[in-house]
Amino acid sequence: MTQKRRARAKNEGFETDDDANYRHRLRQLQIELVKFQRHLIKFDHKVLVLFEGRDAAGKDGVIKRIVRHLSPRETRVVALGKPSDRDSATWYFQRYVPHLPAAQEMVLMNRSWYNRAGVERVMGFCTEAQYEQFMESVLDFEGLLERSGIQLFKYYLDISKGEQRKRLKDRKTDPLKQWKVSPVDEVALKHWDAYSLARNEMLDRTHTEAVPWYVVRADDKKRARLNVIRHLMARVECPDKDQHQARPDPEIVFPYTRQLVKDGVIAP
Repeated sequence: MTQKRRARAKNEGFETDDDANYRHRLRQLQIELVKFQRHLIKFDHKVLVLFEGRDAAGKDGVIKRIVRHLSPRETRVVALGKPSDRDSATWYFQRYVPHLPAAQEMVLMNRSWYNRAGVERVMGFCTEAQYEQFMESVLDFEGLLERSGIQLFKYYLDISKGEQRKRLKDRKTDPLKQWKVSPVDEVALKHWDAYSLARNEMLDRTHTEAVPWYVVRADDKKRARLNVIRHLMARVECPDKDQHQARPDPEIVFPYTRQLVKDGVIAP
């Protein structure tokens, strides 16, 4: 970060280098989330937040900070495992439908139906025909969700190749992160370019004005966590929210455009 950008970030409340400052700002934002949940419950809203990104992009960490002080009765985190034989024999979206939010609920998905456009495609877990069928139907599916009253938010956490290598190595040596290690992790770096191509096509074909993708620069975990919460609070309806808190850093969270890939803003 340049000195000029650091000064601007500090002035606007985005600076997070200091741990105490980070904890203070996180607590302020978590208070805003509690306000939002009260509003959501009072007016029977239904909120669904999708988090996508490469292995070790920080999805777990962001979700953990969002839900930490929310009511567990009205908040659910969904992280589905490998599809069963029955799942594979049903309509692709069927396994996700039971997890959609009811009135007064917020659901956060750590990976979602977009697994088909990322991991499944790159690793050969689906056929090209299945992939195309998904890509041609996903926006219709999301349109149905929106028309049913579900507020849908889509975030893609983007990290550099060097940062992914560092985090995957840390997973292997940290005893508290052993549960995160998977066979897919082992080949994540090997398939870096394939994942980049799959990501670019996914974002390009499924980003719309009605249901946009937002990209999160996530090499700095703390800044990513704070700014995802800020961005979410900026987009949801909550009359009691602190408007100053709901101001994400536009250099950390921003709407997807094809030009971002061409300019190398999104990790190549």
